[in-house]
Amino acid sequence: MRWTPSGPSRNVEDRRGASGMRLAPMGIGGAIVVLILSLLFGRDLGTGPSNQQQTQEQTQGGEVAPIQQTPQEAHEAALVSFVLDTAQATWAQILPSAFGVPYRDAKLVLYRQATPTACGVGQSGMGPFYCPLDQKIYIDLSFYDDLSTKFGAPGEFAEAYVLTHELGHHVQHLLGTDEQVRRAQQANPALANALSVALELQADCYSGIWAHYTQGQQILEPGDIEQGLAAAAAVGDDRLQRATTGHVDQDSFTHGSSAQRVAWFRRGFESGNPKDCDTFASAAGR
Repeated sequence: MRWTPSGPSRNVEDRRGASGMRLAPMGIGGAIVVLILSLLFGRDLGTGPSNQQQTQEQTQGGEVAPIQQTPQEAHEAALVSFVLDTAQATWAQILPSAFGVPYRDAKLVLYRQATPTACGVGQSGMGPFYCPLDQKIYIDLSFYDDLSTKFGAPGEFAEAYVLTHELGHHVQHLLGTDEQVRRAQQANPALANALSVALELQADCYSGIWAHYTQGQQILEPGDIEQGLAAAAAVGDDRLQRATTGHVDQDSFTHGSSAQRVAWFRRGFESGNPKDCDTFASAAGR
């Protein structure tokens, strides 16, 4: 990727220097996610980065507190700030034009190990996630180490794909898609997993939409799209299930297969039109 660090985004909330956060019980669902990913990665995913050097951050309370980060983590923090700003600027143009809906910026929270959110306690083992209740994306940057070494999806564009996928969930929230899905899941629990897959695949397609518009901004370099496709494939349900259990249960998919995730990211990238990201019509066979 061609990019130049331009300082922290005004939409980044850096909590990496926070201390004293106590882990609250995650519940069965969160515990299963952490267990599966911990088995896959072969280590406790609640651990934070090491070999650190000191810098400074502005905490939520307005006080300057020391934080520790490696040069690599500092690079990743600058990258996600750049990607967040360019992606939100892109959606600020697309959303009113395509859907007649104004765009509101999401916030990106950088944290380590655990942090409070409006959706409960966020923990690093959950991976990056979007909370619609506070319209914030949460990420422990140590996930990018695992994306490269454990998932086999290295590179800056792979990291950008992860972030812009989560931003795709923010777009869905602004459009009311996530709420429609929740109501449909409650009305027909038998379709809950299929609807979850459609929601996640649409976020992949929206990530591809951003990638489409980066072409005109001279951000893409040769091999970048391949990195994005590799990252999409790396987090497919079939690949994760095969790695953790040795078999694949399609009925339990929540995010889509590797092939599906690649296909929808590619569709968004090639089209550039968010209306081509109707994963729900495709899931229904229309």
